[in-house]
Amino acid sequence: MQTFAESGLSEEIQKAVAELGFETPTPIQTEVIPKLLSSKTDLIALAQTGTGKTAAFGLPIIEQTDASSTKTQTLILCPTRELCMQITLDLQSYSKYSKNISICAVYGGASIDTQIRQLKKGSQIVVGTPGRVQDLINRKKLIITGIQTLVLDEADEMLSMGFKDSLDSILEDTPEDKQVLLFSATMSQEIRSIAQKYMESPDEISVGKQNTGAENVEHFYYMVHAKDRYETLKRITDLNPDIYGIVFCRTREETKQIAEKLIHDGYNADALHGDLSQAQRDQVMNRFREKHLQILVATDVAARGLDVNDLTHIINYDLPDEIGLYIHRSGRTGRAGKSGESVAIIHTRELSKIRILERQVGKKFERKMIPGGKEVCEKQLLALIDKVENVEVEESQIGHYLPDIYKKLAPLDREELIKRFVSVEFNRFLNYYKNAPDLNTVVSGRGESSGRDSKDSDFSKFYINVGYKHKITPTRIIGIINEQLNKRGVNIGKIVIMDKYSSFDIDSRFNNDLIAAFADARFENRPLSIELDEGKSDFKRTERPSGARHNGSGYKSGRDYKSGRDYSNNRYEKVNRNDRVWNPEHANSVNKPDSRYEKDNRNDRVWRPEHANSVNKPDSRYEKENRNDRVWRPEKTGGKPRIGRTVKKDSKKSY
Repeated sequence: MQTFAESGLSEEIQKAVAELGFETPTPIQTEVIPKLLSSKTDLIALAQTGTGKTAAFGLPIIEQTDASSTKTQTLILCPTRELCMQITLDLQSYSKYSKNISICAVYGGASIDTQIRQLKKGSQIVVGTPGRVQDLINRKKLIITGIQTLVLDEADEMLSMGFKDSLDSILEDTPEDKQVLLFSATMSQEIRSIAQKYMESPDEISVGKQNTGAENVEHFYYMVHAKDRYETLKRITDLNPDIYGIVFCRTREETKQIAEKLIHDGYNADALHGDLSQAQRDQVMNRFREKHLQILVATDVAARGLDVNDLTHIINYDLPDEIGLYIHRSGRTGRAGKSGESVAIIHTRELSKIRILERQVGKKFERKMIPGGKEVCEKQLLALIDKVENVEVEESQIGHYLPDIYKKLAPLDREELIKRFVSVEFNRFLNYYKNAPDLNTVVSGRGESSGRDSKDSDFSKFYINVGYKHKITPTRIIGIINEQLNKRGVNIGKIVIMDKYSSFDIDSRFNNDLIAAFADARFENRPLSIELDEGKSDFKRTERPSGARHNGSGYKSGRDYKSGRDYSNNRYEKVNRNDRVWNPEHANSVNKPDSRYEKDNRNDRVWRPEHANSVNKPDSRYEKENRNDRVWRPEKTGGKPRIGRTVKKDSKKSY
């Protein structure tokens, strides 16, 4: 099936579809529509949100509905009120020229009496949420004992929202010979169990890989300290002046806080969460659908069933706890053949989650560096100029005022007029991002170092004449390098902060550029100098790294970021990864550790009687000869073992 004209649908339905602008069926429609028109076999269809699933099952259902009967013939279950309303509107559009087809939506948060009156008039197709459908069945107002088709749309979402018991109850009231159509973005074990219980030898259609993300969605992440997440969100938004997206938070309280902050800071945003009344929720949703809002801050539960096209960005302010939720989030952008971006703001300990998501989604997640003030201002300025260039001038509306305006601006030449015009709109960004700090962070340990992979480049080591005593941090070093080179994306490897100097690894291709860029560089009025490590240096390399913690940020300036070793403030020094050498001058007592035992190796302890409370005698009735055995010393208990213990002959263990 290449076109809807080849689908076998009636002329009335084809006419309605053509008016909606549908020309070429989507992959899921191409697979599902012919099968449903020609067969009554149960069907499992796996496809991402926004791929045209409603038309895939809706068009054949309308085609096969008996308009001469007012009995309910099809029941469509979906997880949320919003999706229920959206499906109903879509089906009404498809049946615009089909006579005597009645479609009824039943959902919570609306008057049940109104819905009951509509059901009494007769509706061949009923679309509803599980809770309200079950309620109407219990009241005997919705009769489903004679339905021919049952559709479970977004089945995985219904299960994750806790509707399993309701689904079981509803399905038990349906006839055995019905056709069951199950549509889902992911195929979980719960979905499998429902299919096995209520479906009979179903056919399975999968468009794209199971449990994976949409093909035309790019995935990025920004790595920051937790305290900088909101500032990072603002920079992402400022870098994309035409953003139209959803910011996902984990809790409703966080959703409120982030939305309030964005509104206070002048962003066109609002919140969608469970504390809103139905009227408030509808108002927010309508404003967002009509693009009167650019940013919607929402929880996963509140956004379920939200069907909005043309989203440019999905921003994960918090990564979800379940992989399936991430797939549903990201599937809200990149619809109808358009591209989209799914962005995650993570802290340093969440890198492992990104790797898991990469494997599940089947795509590489690219790390992006958080834009600096200069980048943001440049992007905003160009966006402003584009708006001016493309604005429609209503001369009939403003013509009356133009002579006075020309007269007022006559003393200004062209260049001065442009400067002032730009400044009126742009001063807010210039003032806000003046001396904006670099928010990019460094990852220690075996993950990444400074967010760049040193394995892909030949690195050189440089020394710089600032250290912990000058209040330098790895993040600030990255910022200084980027500022001096006036480039971003330069690979920076291991960074080590010492008391008076620091070292960093950098892509060798930029050696000459870096040396030239630092010729007149300064840090807080201190001249900066760097030196390439070629086997000698004017700096003291034997200086012991400082052990002080910097600003409570979780990074220790005495830590080697590549190996993860910390040499600071410890009475032991590491010779290699496993051994410690005792330094008595670091102990509280001279030439003696503060324990009655000393380690000869990692596992054994040697008794030191001079360290015990009593001379030449341990304070226990047992002595250790090795890690596992105890030898009974009868002289410690007058020659008799304690009650409850027996002495085994020819055995070292005696209990």
